[in-house]
Amino acid sequence: MADTDLSLGTRGASAPTFTELVSAFTRIGFLSFGGPAGQIALMHRELVEERGWLAEDDFLHALNFCHLLPGPEAQQLATWIGWRLAGARGGLAAGLLFVIPGACIILALSVLYALAANLGWVAALFTGVKAAVLAIVVQALLRIAGRALDTGVKRGLAGAAFAGLFLLGLPFPLIVLGSGVIGMIVARARPGLLALKPGKPGAVLPARPWRTTILAVLVWGAIWAAPMALIAATLGQGHVLWQIGAFFSQLAIVTFGGAYAVLAYMAQEAVQGFGWLQPGEMADGLGLAETTPGPLILVTQFVGYLAAFRAPEPFTPLVAGLLGAGLTTWVTFAPCFLWIFAFAPWIDRLGQAVWLKGGLAAVTAAVVGVIANLTLWFGLHVLFARVGEVTAGPFTLSWPELASFDWRAGALALLAVALAFGAKWGVLRLLAVCAGGGLLLGLAA
Repeated sequence: MADTDLSLGTRGASAPTFTELVSAFTRIGFLSFGGPAGQIALMHRELVEERGWLAEDDFLHALNFCHLLPGPEAQQLATWIGWRLAGARGGLAAGLLFVIPGACIILALSVLYALAANLGWVAALFTGVKAAVLAIVVQALLRIAGRALDTGVKRGLAGAAFAGLFLLGLPFPLIVLGSGVIGMIVARARPGLLALKPGKPGAVLPARPWRTTILAVLVWGAIWAAPMALIAATLGQGHVLWQIGAFFSQLAIVTFGGAYAVLAYMAQEAVQGFGWLQPGEMADGLGLAETTPGPLILVTQFVGYLAAFRAPEPFTPLVAGLLGAGLTTWVTFAPCFLWIFAFAPWIDRLGQAVWLKGGLAAVTAAVVGVIANLTLWFGLHVLFARVGEVTAGPFTLSWPELASFDWRAGALALLAVALAFGAKWGVLRLLAVCAGGGLLLGLAA
């Protein structure tokens, strides 16, 4: 893939050298706290406002394009910016530097967590972390709902997605793909129902870059599949590493709407399907990911580490955990580079496709229902020690055992909500105070 084939469009007032690009994204990688919104705002300030490397319109156009793709939109935006400014090597450098600092920190925290998970003070600490995470997820739900549900059709899709997951137990990929198909159909017939604007009439579209796209798919498809082929040849498809790689490869294809959207599906499968984690441990992992830089989807690395750590044969637990974490990160982020290098040359053509915008708008609306399901799932498992299921016909309802209510978690959750919504505290400060409160309550007990 030649750099000249990959760098299309207008740059900002000045173009950086490759060294300057690496320096800028190293800084961004270590400072990218605050989830996708904070990370995107940081890149905008650093690269558009302060350095002038990109024009405002190009940045926003690319951001809309990244929302069309599965996977973490902020990391893919970073990859696209590197691609636009320095071709393939720029995209690779920017995408990797956005992920590596957070991945290293999450890996270190996962190792410590696995070794110290049975200590009483650690459990008390994470009681506070889980309470803070519950407030953070509620914030995400309200923020996304306020932005995404601006028509009756979108609100209906969100409600249907919530009911399909919480009451019927439908698979997450079915919810995402079904919503996308509905959105495409509605966009063709009545785009106003999804608040879509028609494409610009008479717009001149660039040539179709098939050669670049096919080459990118072949190269990055091979990179994506390489560790799975090695595992199949050496350990077999019954090994936990194969299960981890296959599951998170599937997840990488359906992660529309960001990390919050996919957490419910991942938690359901990791806890109930594979038995890799306990319900509360998923909230612990999300708490760790919230406190570190990089994409929130790095919580998958925590899951991969624990899954392999607890079924290590023929390795030691530590080695197995490191392999599981590395494999999870590989199959989660290799597809991101595939999507960008394959489809970024099409960005100007895709921007005119109303039917594609309709599919994205419908998926975004359904994601609100997915996050609502996640919020309720987290709330039940944070506040109650035991949660069972009640079945009535086709419906299966999660229901807590009221006597198992954890008053400490309830008090800390109220504190977290007050600080998040009333005092408008940021994520790191909120997590620190709630974690300290959990530790104090644990020591007092």
